[in-house]
Amino acid sequence: MNKLIKLTFSAFLLIFLVSSCTKEDSQPFDDSNTDIVAINSELGDLLLRTSDNNNTSSIDCIDFVYPLTFFIYNSDQQQTGTQTVNNDGELLALLLSLENGTYMALQFPINVILQDGTIVQVNSNTELVTLISGCSSNGGGFPSDFESILTSGAWFVTYYFDDVDETSDFEGYEFTFATDNTAQAVSSSNSVDGTWSLTNSNTPDLNLFFGTNNPFDELDEDWDIIEATQDIIKLKHISGGDGSVDFLTYERNPNGGGGGGNTTEFTDNLTNSVWYVNLLEDDGNNETCDYVAYEFKFNANETVTATSTNNTVNGTWTVTNSSSGIDLVLNFEITGSNDPFDDLNDDWDVTSFDAQNVKLIDVSGGNGGTDYLNFGRNPYADCNGGGNTSELINILNDGQWYVQSYIDDGNDETNDYIGYLLTFNTGGSVIAENSNNTITGTWSVVNSSNGLDVILDFGTAIPFNEFNDDWDVDTYTNTRVELFDISGGNGGTDYLTFEKL
Repeated sequence: MNKLIKLTFSAFLLIFLVSSCTKEDSQPFDDSNTDIVAINSELGDLLLRTSDNNNTSSIDCIDFVYPLTFFIYNSDQQQTGTQTVNNDGELLALLLSLENGTYMALQFPINVILQDGTIVQVNSNTELVTLISGCSSNGGGFPSDFESILTSGAWFVTYYFDDVDETSDFEGYEFTFATDNTAQAVSSSNSVDGTWSLTNSNTPDLNLFFGTNNPFDELDEDWDIIEATQDIIKLKHISGGDGSVDFLTYERNPNGGGGGGNTTEFTDNLTNSVWYVNLLEDDGNNETCDYVAYEFKFNANETVTATSTNNTVNGTWTVTNSSSGIDLVLNFEITGSNDPFDDLNDDWDVTSFDAQNVKLIDVSGGNGGTDYLNFGRNPYADCNGGGNTSELINILNDGQWYVQSYIDDGNDETNDYIGYLLTFNTGGSVIAENSNNTITGTWSVVNSSNGLDVILDFGTAIPFNEFNDDWDVDTYTNTRVELFDISGGNGGTDYLTFEKL
């Protein structure tokens, strides 16, 4: 997963000022387009403050996903180039290098991550402002009386996940959090002292520190608060290194003492035979067809595999018993920023289950949206016009390919790929090679409601980072595959055609 960056409020102000523009070299500036802004000394001072560690006016309820692409204009308001940045340091360096009188604009769509880990696509300045205003005003999963909730009574770790379920490491320990910001974990034979604090921001995080001894050092993180009531506190931490997600849940009673449900019955049902995704509705968008080719097998050792004809996605699962009922926590391995399995990674509430169906729900702590996930015993059969994923996968697997044509929003950029040969390997890797360079990326074919999609991700490797997208398949034969993508920002259309060597 790409690195997640929390930007200060001044950086958000910068993003508000820039927006999408057409990617046409030497395109004259249109005075009516106020989304393109000048870089002046005042803005430069604002940007410098983004690196001020003493700036506590941060908005923690969303994170940006890099890379970001900017269009650069000269003093005559003509486009002189583009620049891709991969972190906040590169962004700051780019903007401070621009001279007064030059202009810039941010290429949409971009992805942001809400406090609960939900990925949201943003297509314009207006959407971004609305999203930030909404999440900062409702405080995400942080209630106004959180300190009172935390410091009243005792708590028990009912779930801790760090790559694997490690809840048992804290069995028998009773946690208390005092109003003087001290904390203590006490068992019948041991006592561990710690501290707690809240970050100084509109949507505070919970900082925990219990020293350097295992396993309590695992809790020493800056935790996002995704839910907090008198009975339960749910926390999540997204690693800035590899993008992995850790979960920590406190409840008033030890495991087995809550009101939940029959986890043994649910687990036995889940691990019996195979399942298929019959519904994934993510924030109002039906994305079920992204998984239509996959068969899910939940194993007794709390691993799960999703298998298609050319790909296997590995993950883990855990069932917990919370005060609200049974929870199913899913954590699949993710490849690239557009991996659909990232949408399955969450702490799902089980609303009902039987031998044929498992129905799950997740209420976002960030924007209050509701996601639905259903598993059934039979494959989903309503992907209208979907297409034959296996056929296209086998075609791309067979031999080497080259870029016959690439039209980016009306600009013919085919020459950037002359000399490169592409090999689409089984297992989801793709290699682009010429005499001087080797670029590695990922690929997959999924069956969506609009037909077949080819998902490509080459990371930040130029020029193939231009292909990072979810491409609609127009037509294909054994020797030619024609793709297109309609931009969610300005409505422009890109065309990409591969031909077999």
